[in-house]
Amino acid sequence: MSRAAFAAAKIPTRAAFAAAKIPTRAAFAAAKIPTRAALVAAIALTLAACSAGGDTKGSDSLTVTDAWAKAADSSMTAAFGEITNSSAHDITIVAASSPAATEVQMHEVVDSTMRKVDGGLVIPAGQTRRLQPGGFHLMFIGLTAPIKAGDVVSLTLTFDDDSQLTFTAVAKDFTGANESYDAGMSMSPSASMGG
Repeated sequence: MSRAAFAAAKIPTRAAFAAAKIPTRAAFAAAKIPTRAALVAAIALTLAACSAGGDTKGSDSLTVTDAWAKAADSSMTAAFGEITNSSAHDITIVAASSPAATEVQMHEVVDSTMRKVDGGLVIPAGQTRRLQPGGFHLMFIGLTAPIKAGDVVSLTLTFDDDSQLTFTAVAKDFTGANESYDAGMSMSPSASMGG
């Protein structure tokens, strides 16, 4: 490039750069502008706090699948299904209710004997608790009307953080789940667990 072409190109000189007041490295350091590493660390901490579920309610972390209830004409019946806890902490079901019964209790069967679950039903972190005949289940006491096969029954679970989850279960005929009752267990609605 000739001197004349260079001059015509209007390439800025050192004096022009100095007059433009472009910040130096020292100026950036003095301005305390976060570095890329600091920004990445801040974003990572924010995401970790969100995923830790600090404010997540039990009802937001649990899903109920394959829910069904045993059809019954009167007195008592039970509901079953799978409850999955997607959170990083245990969640305890402290009460259950349904318009289909005057009371719903959490029960388990041990050595073919049914008994009420004291202290609530824990759904371990990151796991699925199966409610099934011969195991854990939701016991309907004092049916308000017969539950026929095909009926849809609504249930509400209350958790230890006072949040609630409502779901439905389809009733079906089932000949099992005829366990005996623990001798000390009352099956009257006055022996409520809070449901």
